[in-house]
Amino acid sequence: MASSIPVSKILFIFLLFTSSLMAALVQQPSLVLKYHRGALLKGAVTVNLIWYGKFTPTQRSIVVDFLQSLNSGKSQLQPAVSSWWKTTEKYSGGGPSNLVLGKQLFDESSSLGKSLKNSHIIYLAAKGGHLNGAVNVVLTAEDVAVDGFCMNRCGSHGSTRGPTRFAYAWVGNAEKQCPGYCAWPFHQPVYGPQTPPLVSPNGDVGVDGMVINLATVLAGTVTNPFNNGYFQGPATAPLEAVTACTGVFGSGAYPGYAGNVLTEKTTGASYNAHGFNGRRYLLPAMWDPQTSQCSTLV
Repeated sequence: MASSIPVSKILFIFLLFTSSLMAALVQQPSLVLKYHRGALLKGAVTVNLIWYGKFTPTQRSIVVDFLQSLNSGKSQLQPAVSSWWKTTEKYSGGGPSNLVLGKQLFDESSSLGKSLKNSHIIYLAAKGGHLNGAVNVVLTAEDVAVDGFCMNRCGSHGSTRGPTRFAYAWVGNAEKQCPGYCAWPFHQPVYGPQTPPLVSPNGDVGVDGMVINLATVLAGTVTNPFNNGYFQGPATAPLEAVTACTGVFGSGAYPGYAGNVLTEKTTGASYNAHGFNGRRYLLPAMWDPQTSQCSTLV
């Protein structure tokens, strides 16, 4: 069973309030993600990457540096990517989920074609191995279509069944196909309040959007890996650690406005977290089980 980052929920946030209410801050309601007593991914969690289609070395380094930034052992300026990730320690009585970059596999020729079904994603993810405590992440290039991409999801995660059960996730590059859906707030939204887009922190709208969605599915994977962890609503379409906070990146966020974030003076790029190798990233809010609120870094 796979959990997705639903485009419909993103659009719902944009359409929820009329433009006359945009100037007012919306009070954040209390939200509870129920713990369904299933296993979470704690301790050392290996993340294997399967690159499907063509990515430039710079694009790959943006993603790899993000993953390495999640490790609190890396020295980072504040607010830090690792501080954002530490919220996952608060799930199920505490304890860290230390993500460690594993192997990287490359399929630049798009051997299965450029129109993939979910069964293709699982097949590609299996190439990362079937180890417990690992997450195999498939990343699809900007010219690769995936069932549901840009229509009802920007990425997803799930797990296989049987003796070789493993967790997997998928995120696509939306720059050519639907940046207004899956790379917001770095692109003008297709619907809803038309606020100016933010400047992406690493100069790549598609990949900076992928980082947002990768952060979303990784948080969902470690806190709800087998569809019996933390979520609200039906297990087939759950609200999870980050999807419960869709559209919120900083304090004061409201539909169509990402919230108060930091700005790099020279480039005007927007971010809310410092990462490895001097990187900056814009990360979504995550639900904090101790406060029952969506927590932001700024």
